[in-house]
Amino acid sequence: MNFDQLIEEATQKKNKQTIAIAAATAPDILEAVAKAIEVGLADFLLVGNKPEIESILKEIHPGLIENPGIEIIHIESDEEAAFFAVKSVREKKAQVLMKGNLATSIILKAVLNKEIGLRSGKVLSHVAVFEIPNYKKWILLTDAAMNIAPDLEQKAEIIRNAVSVANAIGINTPKVAPLAAVELVNPAMSATIDAAVLTQMNRRGQIANCIVDGPLALDNAISALAAKHKGVKGEIAGDADILLVPAIEVGNVLYKSLVYFANAKVGAVLAGAAAPIVLTSRTDSAESKLYSLALAIESVSNIDDLG
Repeated sequence: MNFDQLIEEATQKKNKQTIAIAAATAPDILEAVAKAIEVGLADFLLVGNKPEIESILKEIHPGLIENPGIEIIHIESDEEAAFFAVKSVREKKAQVLMKGNLATSIILKAVLNKEIGLRSGKVLSHVAVFEIPNYKKWILLTDAAMNIAPDLEQKAEIIRNAVSVANAIGINTPKVAPLAAVELVNPAMSATIDAAVLTQMNRRGQIANCIVDGPLALDNAISALAAKHKGVKGEIAGDADILLVPAIEVGNVLYKSLVYFANAKVGAVLAGAAAPIVLTSRTDSAESKLYSLALAIESVSNIDDLG
């Protein structure tokens, strides 16, 4: 599957999803909304300064203001807009939350609010899905944006979140490679120790619905030829679906390397909450934002009911 097919699949759902965007006053965000409306991907609840939103929409696509798939809620404060958008998802008036033109800290504060938030008791983690030119399949990368230096139990939760996203795009038993600089366990390198323990946790059923094997260096995780040359064997060698990075710096550099050096297409969601959350960067293209929306819509059915 590729992103075009993912979008097509997301548009075929019987019940069209609604996406609530907090502080929807950014041209790049509304450009993605226009593209999503054009292909019939979703309906939108745009929360923020209504005159500003309408002014931007008129420049992008004047007809969108009257489109029945768009509802605009006038709230000027970023904090209030975030809480309204989160509450809308909590009350099931929308199924996906998206960050608009506001600080990530503001929307996360609303997400984690004990009364109206989207807490699920799980670790929140960033899961990116890459379509890389000339590579054989999707590659999922986690966590490049949320958890700075996750401990062992957090890494286990991050894997579970990524497995849920993988399932949503048709990868039923994903192969997870906990990355490190080497393949052998080295007491001086904590990433190798965590990788070995995560592997054992998977074998004992503590991390389910996937195959975990590590530590693995990046080349041996994604290249069968490299794994063969180095004598690295196993079910994952050269065929990983999910790359688990040991720290945010590794994930951030790898993420941007794939985008800028490899011209990869990417969509991403924040997983682990009671609903999918789209936290896009200002540097993400409108197409990338559209891919993230499609990924979030596909992920809805893989999340436990809010109750």
